[in-house]
This record gives sequence, structure tokens and C-alpha cells, in this order.
Amino acid sequence: MPKMGESIIEATILKWIKQPGDEVEQEETILEIATDKVDSEVPSPVDGKLLEVRFKEGDVVPVGEVIALIETDSVEESHNGEAPDGEEAAAAEVPYVPAAEPVLETVATKPRDGSGRFYSPLVLNIARKEGIQMAELEQVPGSGRGGRVTKKDILAYLKQRQEQPPAEQVPTPPAQPQKQAASAAPATAIRTAAAAFQPPAPKTFQHSGAMEVLEMDRMRKMIAENMIYSTHVSAHVTSFVEADVTNLVQWRKRVKDQFFKQYGEKLTFTPLFLQAVVKALREHPLINASVDGDRILLKKDINIGIAVALPNDNLIVPVVKHADRLNLAGLAAAVNDLARRARENKLKPQELEGGTYTLSNVGTFGNVMGTPIIMQPQLAILATGAIRKLPAVLETPEGDVIAIRHKMFLSHSYDHRVIDGALGGRFVRRVADLLEAWDKNTEI
Repeated sequence: MPKMGESIIEATILKWIKQPGDEVEQEETILEIATDKVDSEVPSPVDGKLLEVRFKEGDVVPVGEVIALIETDSVEESHNGEAPDGEEAAAAEVPYVPAAEPVLETVATKPRDGSGRFYSPLVLNIARKEGIQMAELEQVPGSGRGGRVTKKDILAYLKQRQEQPPAEQVPTPPAQPQKQAASAAPATAIRTAAAAFQPPAPKTFQHSGAMEVLEMDRMRKMIAENMIYSTHVSAHVTSFVEADVTNLVQWRKRVKDQFFKQYGEKLTFTPLFLQAVVKALREHPLINASVDGDRILLKKDINIGIAVALPNDNLIVPVVKHADRLNLAGLAAAVNDLARRARENKLKPQELEGGTYTLSNVGTFGNVMGTPIIMQPQLAILATGAIRKLPAVLETPEGDVIAIRHKMFLSHSYDHRVIDGALGGRFVRRVADLLEAWDKNTEI
């Protein structure tokens, strides 16, 4: 089961496109899967024949679990094009398969270390038997293609290793983890908060009267878990600001038809809000950050998630990557495209990850304001309320007057572990100021 995103730990098998006995080509779709974020197709990593499927449609499978076996006729070749001996044709499931028998590869990510270096199952099996840790294996020079470690390389290394005095062998000090744990002690509570999180045990209540029982779908269950997790990890605080966006509303009304003719995109309020958020994030970099234990990670990229309501009333948050590099036309195109494909269930997994800040336009539902929950591991989220015509007091050279103005509320929820009220309040006030100061004569 492939990893489909930063926070994805499992996926549901929707449909097997191929059945046992079918021939498959590399990159040909074998099955369709679904996560809490998106539905995706899983391609074959090799050419061959599908021998076995280990889970049925509807099963929820952890990432990394073997879900199918594929028979291939290929064996690993060395850098000079010569095929190795029969023992190189190893399986991912067993330590050794003779060359005359089928070679099996799992429909999953091939074995790699943290740097992305590939190791064949046979090499990993030899390393395990000889007690070679991954840190030591990384130092073994490889003569295969792309620096790959072959059977010949690891056997030569073992021979050299045995001839060296014990002191020259690469040590693995057992006390190191304890030392690291001791140095991390001051921040233990913070660093382990997420890992130690366990949702509260559900209570049983007595229900009476007529009712209909609806089972939560997969996405709703994951949304519920993520929201509970976020409120457990982050210390939520919300600040509210009212903004007079009359100039912005009048400008959009004047140029929206011309904008569509010029760029082929509808000009909604969301990209206008995004533009103000991006500028405010540049001025307040601590908002565009996340927490790792007792460290604050300031994100250099500004990737804005936009909450999109789906036809089934669920919620999904695609991400506008590098929003600070886009002009208004680019932001409008990105927002419209992501929202449309979200509702059509055509988003790619990478379009749902990497967000550094989130915008939720609750005004589209007629809501005046809200208290949004932070998308982990971000530190803040902004909700923009409905724009309404309201009477307001205006100061003029002739004195104060009451006029009809377009007003809206901005609701800014932020993580009080890092962002105090002064910073959180200043940020949302700055977004409001940028929207209020919109020049009605701005050209598109």
C-alpha cells in the first residue's frame, strides 16, 4: 500500500482493476484506493503477472502493507550488463528464491534508506543475518547501476570486515538512545504530546424517540479524528475583526465581467482574500510556521489551503502551492481549478498536502463568523464571513454621517503555544486593513 500523503496511515481498497492471472505492464493501474483526502489509482511497479491479491474490496489497509504479489521474469543486472547468479533473484517475501522459480515483488515502495538509496531484498537479508545496521550499510560502496549495492559488494565488504580488528568495525553504541533521551528530557511533554494522544473512550448514552441511524462514511470518520486531534494538540484561541470592504465589493462588481473575458476565470472573493493573506504572512512570518517538539519551524514557502465543501457535505482542503508567486489572475485560476476538481473527486494526493496556512470562506454558506479548527501541523486558520450591507458611521469633513457599507467579520484561530494574542490579533487586523484599503481604480 503506497504512502499517499504526509498524514496518511491507511487507505481503503475501492476496486481491483486487475485480477489474479492477469498480465500487467509497468505503470498500468492495478487497483483504486481511497484515503480521507482523495481517491487514487495504484500503478504496477513492474511488468509481469498478478499472482495474488491479499485484501478484498472495502478493506482498510495500513500504508506499507503488502497488498498483492506480481511475478516477473527479470533479475537485477549489474552495471556492466551481466546478470548475477541465481541467488540475486530474491523475493521481497522470502530470503532466497532459486533462479528457476518466479521472482516476486510487492506492490509497494521498494526498499530504500532515508537518503533514497535502493537495496535489493537479498542485500537486506544478508545485512540482517550479519548484524549490519542501516547506518553501516549506507557506507558500503556499490558497483551496481546508480551506486546500487549488489550481492558481490556486500560479500566483499563482509570479508574485509572480518579481516579488520574489532576496534575498526563500525560500532553501534547502545547508550546513544539513552543519551538522546536524556538530552530531550526538558521538552518531553511537548514532544510526545502528539504521539501519546489517545482519543477519549466513547461514552454510552440512552436515546429515545423516533430516529434514523446513519453510518459515518470513511471521510467523515477521518475528519472527526483529525479535528479531535487538532483540538487536543493545539491551544486554540480565536480573534475577530470587522472589516469595511465596500471599495473591494464595488471594484469586483465593476471588473468581474472584464476579468472573465480577459482570463477565462470567474473572479470570486476567495482569491482577493488570498492576496491579502499572502501579503500579511510575508509581514508576519511566525504565523506561517509549525511546531516540532520544542522547535518552531518557519516555513519559507507560502502554501495556502482553501476549504472546499463537497456535494456530500464533507470538507476537503486542497492547497494553492507558492501562493505568494501568483498574481490575482493566477490565484483565481488556481482556486477555481482546485475547487472544481475537488467536487469532481479528481484531486491528486500531492495537491492536498504541504499547506502552511488555511483559509475557510464560511461566508459562502451565509455564516457571519466562525471559530475554525486549525489544520495540523499548521499554526493558524482564517475564516471569512458573509459580506453584508450594514449602517455605519463615517467621518467626513462636514461631520459624521450614517451610510450603508459592505461589512464582514474575519475570524482568526491560532495556536497559543506559539502565537500570542498580540501577534494573532495584529495579523488578522492587517488582513482587514489590506481589504479595506483596496483601490477602486485598480486595473486588472
